[in-house]
Amino acid sequence: MASKKVVVAGATGLVGNAALRHFGTSAPCEVVALSRRKPRDLYGARHVAIDLTSEADCRRAAAELQGATHLIYAALYEAPQLVDGWRDQQQIKTNDLMLRNLMSALEPVAPDLRHVALLQGTKAYGVHVRPLTVPAREGRSEMYEQPNFYWAQENFLRELQTGKAWHWSILRPVLIVGLAMGGAMDLIPPLGVYAAMLREQGRPLDYPGGAARVSQAVDVDLLARAIAWSGEAKAAQNEAFNVTNGDVFTWENIWPAVADALGMKPGKPVPLSLAKEFPNWVDPWNALRRKHGLVSPGLAEFVGLSFQYADYSMRYSHAEPGPPSIVSTVKINRAGFTEMMDTEDMFRKWFRQAKQERLLP
Repeated sequence: MASKKVVVAGATGLVGNAALRHFGTSAPCEVVALSRRKPRDLYGARHVAIDLTSEADCRRAAAELQGATHLIYAALYEAPQLVDGWRDQQQIKTNDLMLRNLMSALEPVAPDLRHVALLQGTKAYGVHVRPLTVPAREGRSEMYEQPNFYWAQENFLRELQTGKAWHWSILRPVLIVGLAMGGAMDLIPPLGVYAAMLREQGRPLDYPGGAARVSQAVDVDLLARAIAWSGEAKAAQNEAFNVTNGDVFTWENIWPAVADALGMKPGKPVPLSLAKEFPNWVDPWNALRRKHGLVSPGLAEFVGLSFQYADYSMRYSHAEPGPPSIVSTVKINRAGFTEMMDTEDMFRKWFRQAKQERLLP
């Protein structure tokens, strides 16, 4: 077997950075990290600065992609109005273009290409526009009639792969939890900042969201291992898989564990839009950074669009319980990937890490 060279597109994001960590700390292989800005930690990968929306930029980077065997495509363009952007034609076009630009630069210089992993999510089942069929299953519950960049990218890959030696796999994680700075969909920074604001005032950790919805999450390191598995498993070739921790949760039920992980007492439900509130936290956050000697940056850079995502995830302003958001993981388990994680343990793990890295007080 040819030596392994893994290219990770979107290396500063939650999933891309977890993929760097996985490949950088497991079997020895060459790893190339593609992103506009340099990731906080490269885990031994080589960084190539690239703007995937630019065809010329991708061509210029082609020499660095020489001999790639695996591509993990975790790059993502999100519109500034995050949730509205999910139905935006421009957002669909941009994401489609980025994958096309990269593949047209990579394929000619990677004759030994074996696998392309592509990330989707539960928006494949229309979770953002309708109640899910419970449980949502791959190949049965997709909402192809809802415009979505997933379909543009998937159709492009299917056509491109026909008759070729390489294969693709599509991973559909649920709510992903990990630690990336300035991400669009990363809950640890916004919840950590919110908690720090309350703790400074001597208050317990009140629950800012709306009425409950039964849903699922996935630890980003577990997801990275599923992506790595998909690159080697015969059963994963040209298949789509849901990926979750293996349990279900509601925010209210895990809130005591979140509070405990942050060294606080759980409070009561006090609905609050984190996205609307955060401008009031800019100066207090800077004061906290100085007081505790934090290495995390200012709020906008630290949290990105994730305050909006936290509001969406915790269903701020919803007074009625939401329809359950549950996907089936039977397919990936049967294919051979059977890892699981307790969702409370996952939140504890990431808040502990954020404190250890001096990102949160």
